[in-house]
Amino acid sequence: MGLIGLGSMGRHHARVIREVEGMELVAVADPVGDRHGVAGGLEVLPDVEALIGAGIDAAMVAVPTYLHEEVALALAAAGVHTMVEKPIAATVEEGARVAQAFTEAGMLGAVGYVERCNPALLEMRRRIAAGELGEVYQITTSRQGPFPGRIADVGVVKDLATHDIDLTAWLAGSPYERVCGQVSHRSGREHEDMVVATGRLANGVIVAHTVNWLSPMKIRQTVATGEKGAFIANTLSGDLTFVANGDVTSSWEADRQFRGVSEGDSVRYAIARREPLRVEQENFRDALWGRPSDVVSMAEGVHTLQVVEAILASARAGETVALGG
Repeated sequence: MGLIGLGSMGRHHARVIREVEGMELVAVADPVGDRHGVAGGLEVLPDVEALIGAGIDAAMVAVPTYLHEEVALALAAAGVHTMVEKPIAATVEEGARVAQAFTEAGMLGAVGYVERCNPALLEMRRRIAAGELGEVYQITTSRQGPFPGRIADVGVVKDLATHDIDLTAWLAGSPYERVCGQVSHRSGREHEDMVVATGRLANGVIVAHTVNWLSPMKIRQTVATGEKGAFIANTLSGDLTFVANGDVTSSWEADRQFRGVSEGDSVRYAIARREPLRVEQENFRDALWGRPSDVVSMAEGVHTLQVVEAILASARAGETVALGG
């Protein structure tokens, strides 16, 4: 394995790659050097060409978003299997070129959406697939917290909301059909720092996302509501709770009308909690080995970017935007 980008995410990937059985970190690259001291005894190479020259089989790309296309295309042309940190690229057009390049080269291309590897969301998806919610009606997410100093080149939609878009389509097993977005600029930066987005998936599930990096509270919550109840995932703690639609209705008429459904039992599941980034790298390894693996395809990465751009276009135009295809 080679790793390019030794910043806020690259430093964690370096550690995890070294920990995963079957992976060996043999080369790292970053033009500004090793700020976090993760290279160990490896030489810090200056660019992707030098990384390729080290004779790697696969690469992890953790450079700033605007460099994703340039780096990924070089790796595809060199025949290197690659995982690119989310989002796949800075624009849909760039992302489509990256996905096409890996397809034409016959190489594995994946996108690093680590939230899919969160234990609470993995368990939620398994239980939804098993029919424990019945028909899914709605998925809502809340991703809020203080401003992260690591971000320089994108706004809150491409940096944070992209996680929620990807995990929502994955949980529901359906792409987005239409979206409507509202954004706000409060920090004096070029890019938006708050967004509220609503939408509908192709299978009829309605969705809502509240995302910002101007909140003093750190919230990471996903709620899936269906005919049998609701799953509530706290992805900070890795907890999953199920609240059932109960059989006992309230005798208080005002309360019963307000609730709409009866309140049933609440269960918090005991689930194994493994580091999501390690699960993500193990999935990539398994895909390279030809094993069944739940990696995020580059085509899925492009769709998520299409939704991201549709939300921003909606916010600019003040109208709902339909997704093509």
